[in-house]
This record gives sequence, C-alpha cells and structure tokens, in this order.
Amino acid sequence: MNGILRNALAEFVGTFIFVFAIIGAVNSGSALTPLAIGFALMVMVFATGHISGAHLNPAVSLGAWIRGAISAVTFATYVVVQLVAGALAALLSFVLWPAADAPVAIEVGPAFLVEAFWTFVLVYVVLNVATSKGNVNNSFYGLAIGSTVFVGAVAVGGVSGGGFNPAVALGLSITGAFDFAAYWLYLLAPLVGGALAALVFRALNSDDRLPALEG
Repeated sequence: MNGILRNALAEFVGTFIFVFAIIGAVNSGSALTPLAIGFALMVMVFATGHISGAHLNPAVSLGAWIRGAISAVTFATYVVVQLVAGALAALLSFVLWPAADAPVAIEVGPAFLVEAFWTFVLVYVVLNVATSKGNVNNSFYGLAIGSTVFVGAVAVGGVSGGGFNPAVALGLSITGAFDFAAYWLYLLAPLVGGALAALVFRALNSDDRLPALEG
C-alpha cells in the first residue's frame, strides 16, 4: 500500500487511537489526564509521522496545506478521515464508559479565544519542528508536539475544555463531554488558529518554501 490511501489510513489509525485515549483519560478522572493526553499524542506522532506526517487534527492539516506541505486533495482527505476516526472512537468508547453526565461549562468568548490561540501555538510548533528544513529528520518533534498539548490542557483547558482539535472535539461532543451545540466553536476556532499559525510561519520562514504540489 502506498500513496494517499496509505497516508489516509495512517491518519485514521492515529486519530482514532488518540481520541479514544483522550476519552479514556477523561473518564479516569485522574489528575494525570493532561499528561496522558500529551503522551498519547506524542506516541501517535512518532508512530505515524513517517507515513502521513501525523497531523491527527484538521487544524494541523489546514496549516500544513497553507504552508505548502500537502496538496488540497490530501488536505481534504485527511480532514474527512480524522473526523470519521474521532466519531468512531467516541462510539466505541460507549462500550466501556457511559455518556458524560453534563458537558463542560464554557463562556463562548473566552473559550473561542483560547481554542484559537492554543491551536495557533500547536500548529506553529508542528510546522517548525516537523516541516521546517532547519529541523529535517530531528528526533524531538513528537515530544515537542505532545508537550504543547499537555501545556495547553493545563494552562487553558479549564477555560474551554482543551479541544484544540476539531476531531477530538467531535468525539468529546458525541460522548457528551462537550456541548454539541457549541461544536461550531471547537471547529471554527482551531481552524482560525491553524491558518494564522501557517501565515506566521510563512512570514518568518520566507526562505523555506516547498515545491508546488498538484491536486
């Protein structure tokens, strides 16, 4: 297997495991939940990065597309499989855990701000450690990316619930941990943050342009 099908399958597997692990960590009620989430992302990035780039997040895929790292066809394919994987992981979780008693309480303005801001941070880190020519074949990219999510979950997770990823937010909305009526926020804010991160990356790395991709 090779090409876009192989990449899409890697994105599906990585996103599915990541979202399922998040749901399990949330249900554990452990104080280590943010660390478990960061580690889950780290290991999935290391596991699938050599195949698909390990986006595992529509906002990261948007940033990678704007940066020029993937084609439009790849971007669209990744987003579809990431969202499907997030939804299926949530459905499987019901075999082990019940639906959440009540969704995370949020205020729309602050939640939108932190979801956009920390997704900006996440995508900016991803583009720099995983796509920059200055960091080719580095060995730390998974740790950097996972640590970014861990820090975000601790720093601002109490404001928004700490989605930073429309696929994760979809899974958590299906389980009832997030309010489905607020899913638009968890979809739009990360995409805004991801797009801004790509534009900032391009502005600061004008000498790091990739060849035009077809499709």
